[in-house]
Amino acid sequence: MNLDYAILAGFVVLGALFVGATVGVSNVLSPSKPSERKAQIYECGSDPVGPPWVQFRIGYYVYALLFVVFDIETVFLYPWAVIFSDPDLGIVIVLEMFVFVGVLVLGLLYAWKEGALTWR
Repeated sequence: MNLDYAILAGFVVLGALFVGATVGVSNVLSPSKPSERKAQIYECGSDPVGPPWVQFRIGYYVYALLFVVFDIETVFLYPWAVIFSDPDLGIVIVLEMFVFVGVLVLGLLYAWKEGALTWR
């Protein structure tokens, strides 16, 4: 059991060292010639219109949060699909996942009923 944690810690340390080394090598090898032209705002090749800090409508954030919720749902559904083949836990796991997906569907229906998914 302790060997498993040691291996996991080794991977974490090696990953952190790899990231640090690649960022360090990139900083050393990359050319750096700052200029006023490079510091200007770039907007797809055309001249920018309006201020650079624009507030987005709250509707974008609601959709982003809903995307994150359902994206996390798929992360939880994958282990369920993997362990579903176990004959001892099969029906219990199916019922648990129906409850999990049902709670998410109820939340989505509530958000829809409250008008959180409409553009105003």
